[in-house]
Amino acid sequence: MAVNVSRNDLAAGAMFVAFGSYFAIEALKYEFGTPFRMGPGFMPVLLGGILVALGVAVAAQGLRKGADDAAPPWPWRGFVLVLGTILFFAATVRGLGFLPTVTIATFAVAMSSTRNSVLSSLVIAIGLCVLCYLIFVVGLGMIIPLVGPWLQFGGA
Repeated sequence: MAVNVSRNDLAAGAMFVAFGSYFAIEALKYEFGTPFRMGPGFMPVLLGGILVALGVAVAAQGLRKGADDAAPPWPWRGFVLVLGTILFFAATVRGLGFLPTVTIATFAVAMSSTRNSVLSSLVIAIGLCVLCYLIFVVGLGMIIPLVGPWLQFGGA
């Protein structure tokens, strides 16, 4: 007798259950508190429990859904661009500065999706750069060099 289940949904549900269980169990080491006086372990346990419940729901949906069609091709472009952007950000944020690094990294990540064009990726990059500036520099008052020493020519 062949079992007709969605292996992708079962795998995703199992992953959610595993991550949620891990974080909830680890958070039990901290004081839990009460809903009116939450301890440091309250929110991680709550969110871990929600993730476990979501995992069970996704797995149950996979049991009812049936077998998957052919798996889509692996998104190598997105994989390389997203991981490369993380490395790029870590390697260049001190040299290039906050604004150029955020703009370039966001543009590269936006280009990882086949749905984005160059123009839409550029709009996303500029918009996120402005948003990051407003949040981190203006809102939170973080002292970050906006333009790094690699882009300062002359005696600045």
